[in-house]
Order: sequence, then C-alpha cells, then structure tokens
Amino acid sequence: MGIYKHIDRTFQDEYKQRGELLKRRITQWRDEPSVNRIERPTNISRARKLGYKAKEGVVMARVKVERGLRKRRKMRGGRKPSKSGRFYAYRKSLQSMAEERAARKFSNCEVLNSYFVGQDGSYKFFEAILIDRSHPAIANDPYYSQVLHNKGRVYRGLTSSGVKHRGMRMKGFGTKRNRPSVRSSQRGILRV
Repeated sequence: MGIYKHIDRTFQDEYKQRGELLKRRITQWRDEPSVNRIERPTNISRARKLGYKAKEGVVMARVKVERGLRKRRKMRGGRKPSKSGRFYAYRKSLQSMAEERAARKFSNCEVLNSYFVGQDGSYKFFEAILIDRSHPAIANDPYYSQVLHNKGRVYRGLTSSGVKHRGMRMKGFGTKRNRPSVRSSQRGILRV
C-alpha cells in the first residue's frame, strides 16, 4: 500500500475518533482570520488528488465558514407573521462559499479546488488550492496553464464543488434544464 493511502486512512481515523490532534488544530484555527494563507496543505494526499503541486505560484489558504442556515432580517409591519420565515438554506454549498472568499482575498489567483479539513459546532474549515495567474512557472506548466484560461472560474461554478451544486454530476431524466445552467435554460423557455 502506498504512502498516500496510509495518510488517507490516518485522517479518516482522526475524524472518526475526534482525536486530540484534530481538537488542538480546530481550537487554533477558530482564532485565526476567516481566510488565512498557509505554508503547506494539512491533508497532503487529498490536496495532491485535487491538483496540488509543491511549486512556486501555487498558494494554499485555509477558510472558515459559519455553519447553519442564512438568517434574514425580520419584516416590519403589514404582513402575516406566518409568512415571515427567517432561516433559509443557501443554494450553494459552504465549500463553494469558502472558495469564493479565498478568491476575493487573493484576487491575483484562480481557485483550482478545495477540500474539507474539519468542523466544530460553529464553523466548517476548508483548504483552497490557488494558482497565481501571473507567475511564469504556472504559465509554463501544461496542467495549470489550461486552468488559467477560465478566469473567475469559482464564481461561475467551474470548480469541483461548483459543478456539484449546479447539478452537473447527474445525468438522464430530470436533468434537462441543468445544462448549460438553470438560468440560461429558463431564459430560453421564456423566449419561446
């Protein structure tokens, strides 16, 4: 069995048993800013699967996102109280929101992918893999240079979690309006 399989198994056991190392990490991460640059990935095997390479121009960032539903302001006057629902689920995942926050913080970078690293009662923690657009080492890399053509890919749902919340992983009956996107297919229906 290769080294990365052992690393994967160790991380899974750590999550299941809620070990001391994970508890210490989460306690430390909670006090950090919401988007924080890190030197190297916490889970190296997961990062490598998603396209991470230890080279110049590749940046790692840890992002914390608040868990739970979105709370809307209470309506004032002139409406039935039963219609004033206050908690709404986001249409996109917390992971996609974390990727967007990382992209806003590092505006000269493109988000390649991200992965889950931990959670507590209040926050979920993700690590995003970012690529520096202007770095020559990235422009000369055949894998990364293709990603650079998709500018703003995280905002258009082109990362792995974006593809998932757009429903692109489903095929067959009932998925006709998912492609190319739900909004564009609705516009097409309205034009006819």
